[in-house]
Amino acid sequence: MRTNLPFNHDWLFIAADVGDETPDSAFESVILPHTNKLFPHHNFDNLEYQFISTYRKRFKLPEPRAGRRIFLDFDAAMIACEVFLNGVKVGEHEGGYTPFSCDLTDYLDEKGENRLVVRLDSRERADIPPFGFVVDYLTFGGIYRDVRLRYVEPLHITNLCVRTANVLAPTADVTLLVTVQNQSPQTQTFTVEASISDTTSDSKQAIPVPGAVTLNPLEETTLTLTETWDRPALWSIDDPHLYRAEVVLRSGAGSSQIDRVDTRFGFREAEFRKDGRFYLNGQPLKLIGLNRHQTYPYFGAAAPARLQRKDAEIIKHELGCNIVRTSHYPQATSFLDHCDQIGLLVFEEIPGWQHIGDRDWQGITLRDVEAMILRDRNHPSIIIWGVRINESQDDEALYRATNDLAHKLDPTRPTGGVRYFLDSQFLEDVFTYNDFSNTIVEPKYVPHLVTEFSGHMFPTKSFDQEERLIEHALRHARIQDKQLGMSNVAGAIGWCAFDYNTHKEFGSGDRICYHGVMDIWRLPKYAAYLYSSQISPSVRPVLQAATIWSMGDRSAGGNDPLVVFSNCDEIDVFIGNDLFGRFQPDRESFPNLPHPPFQVNGLAIFSTWGRRLVDLRVVGYLDGQGVIEQHIESSPIPSALELRPDDAVLDADGMDMTRLVFRIVDRYGNRLPFATQVVSFEIDGPADLIGENPFALVGGQAALYVRARCQPGTVTVRARTPRLPEAVATIELR
Repeated sequence: MRTNLPFNHDWLFIAADVGDETPDSAFESVILPHTNKLFPHHNFDNLEYQFISTYRKRFKLPEPRAGRRIFLDFDAAMIACEVFLNGVKVGEHEGGYTPFSCDLTDYLDEKGENRLVVRLDSRERADIPPFGFVVDYLTFGGIYRDVRLRYVEPLHITNLCVRTANVLAPTADVTLLVTVQNQSPQTQTFTVEASISDTTSDSKQAIPVPGAVTLNPLEETTLTLTETWDRPALWSIDDPHLYRAEVVLRSGAGSSQIDRVDTRFGFREAEFRKDGRFYLNGQPLKLIGLNRHQTYPYFGAAAPARLQRKDAEIIKHELGCNIVRTSHYPQATSFLDHCDQIGLLVFEEIPGWQHIGDRDWQGITLRDVEAMILRDRNHPSIIIWGVRINESQDDEALYRATNDLAHKLDPTRPTGGVRYFLDSQFLEDVFTYNDFSNTIVEPKYVPHLVTEFSGHMFPTKSFDQEERLIEHALRHARIQDKQLGMSNVAGAIGWCAFDYNTHKEFGSGDRICYHGVMDIWRLPKYAAYLYSSQISPSVRPVLQAATIWSMGDRSAGGNDPLVVFSNCDEIDVFIGNDLFGRFQPDRESFPNLPHPPFQVNGLAIFSTWGRRLVDLRVVGYLDGQGVIEQHIESSPIPSALELRPDDAVLDADGMDMTRLVFRIVDRYGNRLPFATQVVSFEIDGPADLIGENPFALVGGQAALYVRARCQPGTVTVRARTPRLPEAVATIELR
């Protein structure tokens, strides 16, 4: 039988290329996912993670082999590695974003101790995508995704693909493509059983299968199994209904079970049509989204499943987007799994950034296309494959090859190729375009999807001057409003969701690209409130005034006009206790946004030099009822230090992490962006703080991360800063 065992614990790591003669005592103990170096959140050189390191693990087989083959499965490692077992090289891989496996079987000591060594090269090598020229993001280093030990019989399933069709008809079609491999030296005969089931009920249905199948030694075959399902519940962004397909492999004529594989899928129809629109389940849907880099402050890309899921939650539920682009590489399966679960559409693309390398380099690119699609084609959230190196020049031979390969592996999804010039050879199914015109250009081809806008055209720090933060938000508002009014544009995906670390050729002087609508800790700038204000008020009311409400934070002083991001029907603005007026959304400037910003003019009389400034209060109304309000203090002196973990409970597995947000706020709980105080932290209990401690706070908000150890218990974190009461947070480890 198949066994999949987590293999993340009990690794040893040394930041050097060493041999077997180096004793274990020279290494440090680590648990995967692992970054080869921790950093401050900014002001560091990418050369610091570019070195060859060595991972070592000594282990005995956790269960007897019993004639099975044993594989070591890596979700990813950055960026090139060689794998050795008991002194024998058993595998190698070039590329940092796709999975790979090593067959350990023939070199295992089945009764004694085994020595596993991974020599990991994390240098930015010109022979491996995305490198060869400059790249606007950091790759970091380490075995930064999960590793598993997999036992399978010599005859086993290597891939299960689910395809659905006619999902809008009363009876939908389901096709399972089951690839079976015979790694034994003997001819094998087998039978299969297959079924599909609803993950939310007991509903289950068998799929017709052929009789016994004979497979020669060292060969594989793919079986095509088809069935129908009456009136399936459709997967959609509002109701992401999931099903499960299961295949059982039996030896001989159907006696003992030797393998079992299952996967989740959804019934849904996703089309980019020639009228320019995107349709989900036959209904037009305007795509509104943001790009996401997989990297985090301090530990780069080595984020566990909880943080991956949190990013999907932020993009869907906090920001209100319906699509995310995984710029510029395949991202963690735990992120994609959660996109399936919560109904967040995905544009997934291959690794790269502008540069196309030589023939061998292009060979890795084709392998990346294959690995990405084979890994991810059962995800209902993915609606398009990006098969062109982001913003590269035309290369007909390469991109015909990537498109042909994608269509062969997955004929159910369209391809896109992200470019930044309109006069580009259009080989894909959707013309995907990075539009930095500060508007939306008229499409040359349809379907046309905007895959980046804004970003480097107007970088904005969360502690910038108020009017720059407002303009940043309004630029996103103008472009989303424009695309919503263009029937021949399928949607727009802004650059980008979160600030990110970058090379010296890009970004700010501290090597952060401040392009996000949120900062590097996933905390909001004003532009984030523009997106969240497009959420339906039936989900939750949103209201945020884009102001510090002070006299001296705009170039000419004052607060006129006042911009408010809200999904309310109307708002009341109070200056102190006096009602200034009731206001409606600015539909004249933003006729296509579901919920335009409010622009309140005439406040200059209340913000003249020498006049006494009083508090601001804004109240939002839905159907005539007040549902949300915000107070902003006119004398924003720090009132409290807040400390808030995203999660109150973590798994005591040595891997689990949660974000720990800290803010300095006024007495109404508003962030004070000019609170530049030092905050220090103490932690008690079986967990570690990841991040700068003490922290020189700029912008009034930041975050550390709490990483669980392997013991259950209570973790208490205390935060202190001068002149404010201590803040305390507790987390349970189970």
